[in-house]
Amino acid sequence: MTIGVFLAVLGAALLHAGWNALVKVGLDRFSSVLLLGLVQGGIAFLLLPWFGLPPWSAWPWAIGSAALHSGYKIFLIRAYSHGDLSQVYPLARGTAPMIVAIAGALFLGETPSALRIAAILAIAGGIMLMASGGPDRRLSRTALLYALATAGFTASYTMADGIGARIAGAASPFTLAMFVFDGLFMLGFGLATRGGRAVAALLPAWRSGVAAGAMSLGSYWIAIWAFTLAPLAMVAALRETSVLFAMLIAFLLMREPIPPRRWAAAGLILVGIVMMRL
Repeated sequence: MTIGVFLAVLGAALLHAGWNALVKVGLDRFSSVLLLGLVQGGIAFLLLPWFGLPPWSAWPWAIGSAALHSGYKIFLIRAYSHGDLSQVYPLARGTAPMIVAIAGALFLGETPSALRIAAILAIAGGIMLMASGGPDRRLSRTALLYALATAGFTASYTMADGIGARIAGAASPFTLAMFVFDGLFMLGFGLATRGGRAVAALLPAWRSGVAAGAMSLGSYWIAIWAFTLAPLAMVAALRETSVLFAMLIAFLLMREPIPPRRWAAAGLILVGIVMMRL
């Protein structure tokens, strides 16, 4: 991974943390995720004529990846209904890079060096360490299963995006087409489950939704571009450092207290980032 790609993916992680902080707009979790999907899809639809469509050989990957992205959102919401965000989200994201590393080695021949494996494990371990709550907070079995299923969706769409963008020969057309389909899938799911009120409920929060959606689209656009230039597992692990940036935003801007265990987790993630560049 070149220094340019490395810094770009860290920038994508910062954008990812930023939209997660911005999306706290007073909506329920389903509406927040639906708003994000619709904004991403809408922006992607407007930009697609400027970048063109991906070749037909990449369309099955774009549609399949969009379905996986939508499944990720839906399962994440279900996980949140059974567990705290601070426990579910790091677990759902932290295990994904390890799954991608295994799948990449088995199916793409991308076998990381021992140092890169250690870096991936350090980042993933630090993210998962952040999942721990206080001594009286335990993750229920149902929440654990949903979180792990969510991690499976994350790893699956990472593989689909990486392979699809490489088949397409360019990241931008593939990324935009995929998010258009993702927006359509989320709109269909919202209408099927809540009817027209699902969209009407989003109107008061459209301003912050547009900002968050643009940041989210930009974050993953960079990641898919990086997938075409570097091993998927390395990009996936580095992008998950967004958890570290989210913690720093919460501490510096929102004045939220950070327990010692999460500072230790942040240190472990930093070690992984440094090892990624050695």
